[in-house]
Amino acid sequence: MNRSRKAHDVTQSTVTMDGIVPMASHNSHIRKALLADAETVATCIDAAYAGYSNRISDLPSVSEGCAEEIMQDRVWLAIQDNEIAGALFLVPQDGFMKLANLAVHPKHGGKGMGTELIAFAELEAIKQGYTEMRLNTHILMPENIALYKKLGWVELSRKGNTVSLKKRLPAV
Repeated sequence: MNRSRKAHDVTQSTVTMDGIVPMASHNSHIRKALLADAETVATCIDAAYAGYSNRISDLPSVSEGCAEEIMQDRVWLAIQDNEIAGALFLVPQDGFMKLANLAVHPKHGGKGMGTELIAFAELEAIKQGYTEMRLNTHILMPENIALYKKLGWVELSRKGNTVSLKKRLPAV
C-alpha cells in the first residue's frame, strides 16, 4: 500500500491474506471485529462518546448490541499498537450502506483515524456494490457534521436532533 496516499482516497487499498487493511497511521490497521472483541469495542465506544454526554442530554446508549452487530459481520476495528483504537459499524440497507456508528477512543483522537475509518467505510460500501452511503448524527455534534461535509457528504435532512447526511460513491 502506498502509505503516502490521502486517507479519503477510497480508490486504492491493500488487504492482506488475513483480511487486515493497513492504515496510514503508524502501527495501525483495520480488521473485522471478532466476538471476543465485543466488550472492548463497547468500552471504546463509551469512551469516544463520553465527551458528548455533558452537552447532549438525550444521547442514546451507543454501545449496546456490539456482540450482535459483530455476529452479523457489520463491525470493523482500527487497531493501533495492538489495541482497539476505533470502531466502525456498517449496516446494509435497501439502496445504500448506512454508516451506523463510528467511534475513535479519545486516546487516539486527532490523528486522522476517524477520517481513515470513513474512507474505509466508503471503500467497503463500493466493494459491496453500493453507490450511496448515509448516516445520522446528532445536531449537537457540529464538529462531526463539519468533518463529513469536508469529506464530501451532503446534508439530506434535519429532524428534531438528528442530522442525516449522504454521500454518492463511484460505481465500479
